Amino acid sequence: MNNLFPFLALDKIALQLGPLAIHWYAIFIVGGAALAVWLACKEAPKRNIKVDDIIDFVLFAFPLGIVGARLYYVIFQWSYYSQHPSQIIAMWDGGGAIYGSLIAGAIVLFVFSYYRMIHPLDLLDITIPGVFLAQAMGRWGNFVNQEAYGKIVSNLDWLPPFIRNQMFIEGHYRMPTFLFESIGTLSGFILVMVFRHRIKGLKRGDIFSFYLVWYGAVRFIVEGMRTDSLMLGPARVSQWLSVLLVILGIILFVYRRIKKN
Repeated sequence: MNNLFPFLALDKIALQLGPLAIHWYAIFIVGGAALAVWLACKEAPKRNIKVDDIIDFVLFAFPLGIVGARLYYVIFQWSYYSQHPSQIIAMWDGGGAIYGSLIAGAIVLFVFSYYRMIHPLDLLDITIPGVFLAQAMGRWGNFVNQEAYGKIVSNLDWLPPFIRNQMFIEGHYRMPTFLFESIGTLSGFILVMVFRHRIKGLKRGDIFSFYLVWYGAVRFIVEGMRTDSLMLGPARVSQWLSVLLVILGIILFVYRRIKKN
């Protein structure tokens, strides 16, 4: 059972149309983004925000988020990319960092909010459920690319065969840390949807605060299991950023309860 067809890994390319190759990684990223936009457009009118504002925001944030994800990854892998500059733009082969995308997206959001005169916390609360869902889907792009994995394990018999086979990497089974983060972010999505519709008295920014704390905690735990983390010296960069997210989320939550409006 342990070595059941380990060679049957999934092809990174979902569809080949002549010279055009459509990668599974792109499908999961674009699919997650589309669902995120749909969710945000459903919620926006309840916050007196126009659907057109959401669409315009996405038109700026999505491409710049992809650039931010790649730029972040390249910076922390510069020893490789400085020797292979032609690979810098080859994101379809994997190599993007969610934190880079989040940083770029946050910058776009605050600038966009300022010019459209929208409270940034309203826009953040609207978009967070979709961000959770998009992250959960995006990790399956990592799964197909055989990245974002953990240590060597003796077997993965507790997993379905299609996941187990894909986690057979470089002659060994690997801990599916992509799966743990996907489940963690999907759980976050379910919780914020429950909070939004079941809990009365939520303050502006509460959904965003929850995201910072929940995702920060999930990522800190999962990052500690990975063997392909981006490093800064001996430190895992994403774990330090995760701690910062949790702290910022707690501060924002407390501040919103002290502030009267």
